[in-house]
Amino acid sequence: MRVLTGIQASGKLHLGNYFGAMKPMVELQENHELFTFIANYHSLTTSKDADTLRQYTIDAAVDYLSVGIDPEKTTFWIQSHVPEVLELYWILSKFTPMGLLERAHSYKDKVAKGIPASHALFSYPVLMAADILLLDTQQVPVGKDQIQHVEMTRDIAIKFNNEYGELFTLPDHLVQEEVATIPGIDGQKMSKSYNNAIDLFMDEKSLQKRCNKIVSSSTPLGEPLEYEGDNIYALASLFLNNEEKLELQTRYTSGKEGYGHFKKYLKELIWEELGEAREKREYYLSHIDEVHDILAQGAKKASAIASAKMEKVKAAIGL
Repeated sequence: MRVLTGIQASGKLHLGNYFGAMKPMVELQENHELFTFIANYHSLTTSKDADTLRQYTIDAAVDYLSVGIDPEKTTFWIQSHVPEVLELYWILSKFTPMGLLERAHSYKDKVAKGIPASHALFSYPVLMAADILLLDTQQVPVGKDQIQHVEMTRDIAIKFNNEYGELFTLPDHLVQEEVATIPGIDGQKMSKSYNNAIDLFMDEKSLQKRCNKIVSSSTPLGEPLEYEGDNIYALASLFLNNEEKLELQTRYTSGKEGYGHFKKYLKELIWEELGEAREKREYYLSHIDEVHDILAQGAKKASAIASAKMEKVKAAIGL
């Protein structure tokens, strides 16, 4: 199964990225043909300046490799290094009704949260469709908020195929229900845009401070705590098996510990989970040329597929 996923180069990666995309990717590469890219074109919707975008892009690549993306198993590149995606983006725009884009939940949500409305933000689903269709993707791992975009991709592809023949593979979305939405420190979906994220590679002291800011109820120490709906428990449970979750639930209801204890426990879970990744990250940061070589090789492989697809598309539509 050919699987495609990408992540925006728009800041430090966080636990939402890790559990929602990165960790599942590491697992997917073992049994599927995985294509993964740093979506720096998409990042232009929120980018402030060139130097920052360049730095965020290489930082994201380093972080992906650090958590276990294996360039021997995964085709890994930077989106802008395969420019055919912009050609296809424009062509697909012809097959994208305005009403389809106007119904996009993600666009409305981002504008409501203060991200400036722009054509790039509005047409984001079309570029995402180009990413997916360009490489004959069969499955796209997404969070629940991105399912609509994959459905829009299918709509666009069907419209094109109906007019010009079966050139595009219709992709399916792939959602891990148990980690479909990762809560931030305020209980909303964890996002850099909402300033509620817990970054992956904070130092230990900063990590504890961030965990201490997680919103919890005002139940006093000595009384049983509710774990259902609690942000600390929701995050901690991501690291635990079923038996460990039951143990944590018992601790919550015993009344012997308060939220401060569980915030410290969460910090320890995060720190232990990313121990090996921190070591790999130190290696890649001191071998940046190796990172660039990996990305170049990935772009070469993705470009070969993309250029062949674009030849067929352009021939079909008369370009």
